[in-house]
Formats: sequence, C-alpha cells, structure tokens
Amino acid sequence: MQLLWGQNADTIQQSDKLSQLHLNGYAELYYNQNSSGPLAGNGARFAYNHDISKKAAVNLVFIKASLAKEKFRANLALAAGSYMQANYAGERGIYQQILEANLGWKLNARNNWWLDFGVFNSHIGFESAIGKDCWTLTRSLAADNSPYFETGIKTTFISANNQWLISGLVLTGWQTIQIPSGTNHPSFGHQIQFRPNSKWLLNSSSFIGQGRFFHNFYAQYQLKEQLSLIGGLDIGVQKVAGSTISKTWYTPVIMVQYIHNEKLKLAIRAEAFSDRNGILIFTGTPNHFMVSGGSVNIDYRIAKPMLWRVELKQLSSRDAVFTDVNRMPSTNLFSAITALVFSF
Repeated sequence: MQLLWGQNADTIQQSDKLSQLHLNGYAELYYNQNSSGPLAGNGARFAYNHDISKKAAVNLVFIKASLAKEKFRANLALAAGSYMQANYAGERGIYQQILEANLGWKLNARNNWWLDFGVFNSHIGFESAIGKDCWTLTRSLAADNSPYFETGIKTTFISANNQWLISGLVLTGWQTIQIPSGTNHPSFGHQIQFRPNSKWLLNSSSFIGQGRFFHNFYAQYQLKEQLSLIGGLDIGVQKVAGSTISKTWYTPVIMVQYIHNEKLKLAIRAEAFSDRNGILIFTGTPNHFMVSGGSVNIDYRIAKPMLWRVELKQLSSRDAVFTDVNRMPSTNLFSAITALVFSF
C-alpha cells in the first residue's frame, strides 16, 4: 500500500533541478486455485484483480516513464494483463492499455502546490493496482469495487511540514477515461490526508457524480516499528434513476502487517461487503451481495527486484452467490493464490 505522499519538491537538492527521466517496469505472474473464480453464481463480477483461476496468468505488466523538473512533471505507463482486461473493459482502442498518462505544473514556486491533468491513480483507498505496494496479494472487496484510476484535473497542496495533503478533482466519471455516453456533467472529488505525528495517518476521500455519492475513510497506525494497522470504511449512496429513492452500500476492512525482517512480511485481513440492494453487484438473490471474509498473506523477498507472495482467503455469503467444485450454489468460497513479482 502506497500511503506516503508523492515526493515533495522542496526535498529535491538544489543541484538536482535539471529534468530527470526515470524508467521503471513491473510484472506480476499468479496462479489462483479456487472453486468458482471471482464471479458470483449468476456471473456477477466482484473481483477485478487475479480474476483467472486454475491456470497461470499475468495480472499486470507495465513499463513507465516519468519526467521530473522543478516546476513540471509527467508520467506515461502502458500496461497489459488480466487487471487491464477487467478494469478497462469499457474503454476502446489504445485507452485499454493506459495505466497512467498525466502532466503537472507547479502553481507556486515557494509552496508544494500542483495542478495535474490526464489519467492518474485513484485518490480513493489505500490499495492500488501495483501489488508490491499493497500488504496483501489480492485486493480487498472495497478496493476492487471502487476506482483504481481516474481521468480529469486535480489540484494538490502539501503543507511545508508534510502534515497535510489537500486535493480537489474534476473527473470524467467513476473509473473511466472517456466520458460515459449520456453523461452531461462532470464528477467531482476531494482528498484530505492528515499526519498528526509519525505514527498516524488519517484520510478522507470522496466521489460525487452520476447520481452517486461515495466516501472513503481510512486510518493507519504504526503500533511498533515492525507492526502496523489499517482500518477503512467505504460508504456509497446511489440515486435510483427516475425516482427520488437512494440506495446505499458499505464496505469495512481492517488489516494488520508484521515485518519480521527485510525479506519476510506477514499480513492478515478481515473485511465485509454489504450491497443488499444490488447497486454495484447484482446477484438476483434476496440479499444480493452480503459477504464477509478474511485472508492470511506471506511475502518473501527472493532478491531486490523479485518478490514471492502466497495468500489464503475465505469468503462467506448470506445467500448462495458462489458455486462449489460441482458448480452447485454455495455460500462459501475458498481461494489459495500465489504470485511472483518482478520490478525495476
């Protein structure tokens, strides 16, 4: 999980003000063994990472170029893999390969205040598409059902003491590059992060648009040098088209990470997803998608550019929205997944 702010321009040495072009790459190969894969019994999707089961696959592979100057920055990352196929299914042509494509200008020479536009990582949540930055191999139900990327314009201010990050956004919509057909108004968002001290990080993020209000809150606490906790809660409200009725969903999650040494890390997760109205995940069952579960994760760093990950996960549903090994309805889904990550 990438919980640190972006690099503060004020920390760049004076001798380092010339433009710098950085290239980096990433590849995540995985094998997911479970009974029915990440689809509910009627085919409703609820997972957008590692969604191929019972055969080896690539979740995400990308190459990224970043240009950093004192008052200008740019990023371009092109990608492929099952993550891109699942999350960019609504895009067309080259848009299906754009992980990032953005430009930014520093608005004030003395303050860390930027204006960026293009396609960039979502301002919502503490998990991202890049697995090595997350505490667990698979993403939480909350992360998989909120935006991983967004398109638009944002302005971001980071205080001189790095305690505050404040951002406002104008977006094309809910995880989309192109403006959805029939959409007449832009969407909006905000993000506020506060670090009261070296142990705490508090975050508030929102999305408003397309008849939807969504809020994400999470807090991270560094209990000890080797032990950290994260707790989050997403709440969404969707207006029903053609009426004054609004329906809600919510997704709590808590994670604990223990760093044994520079090679070995352990993490556990407990989570739930309550969408009894079928707003995001329509199953056709009486309670739609009401699921809870937990996972255990082990990371072992084989070498600096290579990480081996293993996760065991159990999900339980109020209705029989999963299927078992005999393709019969089931209220339980057990997954065992392993991944090999390369990065430079």
